[in-house]
Amino acid sequence: MTEPSPRTAPARIRSDIAHNARVWNYWLGGADHYPVDRAVGDRVTEMYPSIGEVARADREFLGRAVRHLAGDVGIGQFLDIGTGLPTAHNTHEVAQHTAPHARVVYVDNDPAVLAHARSLLTSSPEGATAYVDADARDPERILRAAEPTLDLRRPVAVTMLGILNFVLDTAEARGIVTTLMGALPSGSHLVLTHPTLELGGGGNEAAMRFWNENATPPITARGRSEFVSFMDGLDILAPGVVSCSRWRAAPGSPAVAQFGAVARKP
Repeated sequence: MTEPSPRTAPARIRSDIAHNARVWNYWLGGADHYPVDRAVGDRVTEMYPSIGEVARADREFLGRAVRHLAGDVGIGQFLDIGTGLPTAHNTHEVAQHTAPHARVVYVDNDPAVLAHARSLLTSSPEGATAYVDADARDPERILRAAEPTLDLRRPVAVTMLGILNFVLDTAEARGIVTTLMGALPSGSHLVLTHPTLELGGGGNEAAMRFWNENATPPITARGRSEFVSFMDGLDILAPGVVSCSRWRAAPGSPAVAQFGAVARKP
């Protein structure tokens, strides 16, 4: 696969409007953001003080899910859609720490992520990583570009953390998942998180309105039934659909307003 060229990315990066990947990076304590991202991030935090906890819980859920799939299940291939800016404990680092032979393809359409893609293209000697500059709304292109790094005849774990909430039409979001999982064999897994106004997230509604007026891309929350519909035809692993902070976490972990689930294709 052709390595991305960060030299082409800056022309696409806008520093005059807050962007999700950079604001999320700010909430996670990263350094890859602009003043507009910090301003919007701080305002959202004022309106919804637990947003930083949601960001951290989402990242920790990723680690637990990837460790389980790479270790307990034996999945050796990961397709990470909606990668975001690199931070600590990226998917390939977690997967290859558990299974050095693991192969990981990252997918994102954010030019800022593209500019930092080289830091994602590290790998254990036994494994491999690659980066695809593509939109989640084009699952056919993603599947084509994921080869030959991934062998789509063998089980793949598809991770889509906090990405379907940017696909505002639920039927379209469901179609993306259906196309991706339909192309993969039995034993493949889907890892999802999604913000919700349930699980104590009602106070997030005004913050989401502010976000949609001042940042990009626009976002939507969904309820449990809509979230579960993304996994139609799949077997949801225990403990089912829960707050992502409580998925196979230590007893007593506080809930955040973000659904998390892992499902297997039978």
